[in-house]
Amino acid sequence: MEYVRRRFRVAVAALEHLVGGLGTAVLALGTLLGTLVVAAACVGGVGLLLVPGLLQAVRSVADRERTRLSRWGTPIPAPGPVPAGVRAALRDPVVRRELRWVAVHGTLGFGAGLLALVLPIYAVQDMTFPLWYRLVPPEAGAPGIGWWHIDGLGDALAVAVLGVGWLLLAVTTGPALARIQARSGRRLLPPPPGFDLSLRVAELTATRAAALDAHAVELRRIERSLHDGTQNRLVAVNVLLGAARRAVRRDPDRADEILERAQDAAEQALGELRTVVRGILPPVLGDRGLAGALAGLAAECAVPCRLSVDVDVRCAASVEATAYFVVAEALTNVVRHSGADGVEVVVRRERDRLLVTITDDGRGDADETRGSGLTGIRRRVEAYDGRMTLTSPPGGPTRMHVELPCGS
Repeated sequence: MEYVRRRFRVAVAALEHLVGGLGTAVLALGTLLGTLVVAAACVGGVGLLLVPGLLQAVRSVADRERTRLSRWGTPIPAPGPVPAGVRAALRDPVVRRELRWVAVHGTLGFGAGLLALVLPIYAVQDMTFPLWYRLVPPEAGAPGIGWWHIDGLGDALAVAVLGVGWLLLAVTTGPALARIQARSGRRLLPPPPGFDLSLRVAELTATRAAALDAHAVELRRIERSLHDGTQNRLVAVNVLLGAARRAVRRDPDRADEILERAQDAAEQALGELRTVVRGILPPVLGDRGLAGALAGLAAECAVPCRLSVDVDVRCAASVEATAYFVVAEALTNVVRHSGADGVEVVVRRERDRLLVTITDDGRGDADETRGSGLTGIRRRVEAYDGRMTLTSPPGGPTRMHVELPCGS
């Protein structure tokens, strides 16, 4: 049973990949047809004026595929702008690879996505045929098989068996079709070997700066928490102990009262100190793992929270801590700002990436510039060379998707 569930999950994930790839394949097919039209127009010289716009369209479609593939595996860095001038652009190796990708993805990728979409439709249509075969004239034949004359329930059940075959075919071939569809993008859309790595250097420089900023912000937060909270409590304890020492001989009853206040202040200081320690690295991560720690956050959330964690192997402590803080801050934002009736947290690991998705049904229109903690989340994620994507249209829903490197 566990094997069947695992195969079903793999098939559903492959179908999701293929449907997403079908969307970019449709765009690539349209761009490919536009390329052929422009190439034909270039014979008369008119098409040369259309080449810059066409190359921009190719780059836009390729960037969409880069973003899609980066969500499901190793990130593919986006290149710089298309070089100015037709001759320089056509000599650019990235542009040439993108044109080759448009041709392959617009044909082979489109076919793979279409086949993956048609197989489940055929399966559902044929498996349910015994329920509605009486509505079809017998001479019309089986769905999609006009020569198969349906004489009764027996023939309808045979069609249902064929539908089961379509379903098995969809489940078994889906992952392979997804790999075939993504292969051209994985081979042609990354920068070619030996290509200028200045973009990657700039990205790493920005990441290092974000890491240093996040580290400085975290140090300021810890210092502020210790100074404004724990230190003041300990100063109060010291003052109360001094007052109690002076009152021991003169007024023992008063000394007991002062010592009781000192004990309360010490307990509050210990509580605040534990809070600061948990803010540095929550002990619950080490005790219960990421799933247990997130379950605690979901249980304590004021908004009903549905949690799904599919992480078979423990990740690095820093990765788990980052994921924990992302979810904690996101749930805090949901409670404070979203007005949502429910929130869903999905955490899963795919190859060397830990994927965290938080979705709420609130009012949406979340903006990182309004001081809602989103900037802090992005800095923490990028400091670990991760990616964060926020989608929050007015009226909702709000969806935050975070990817963190989680190599073995």
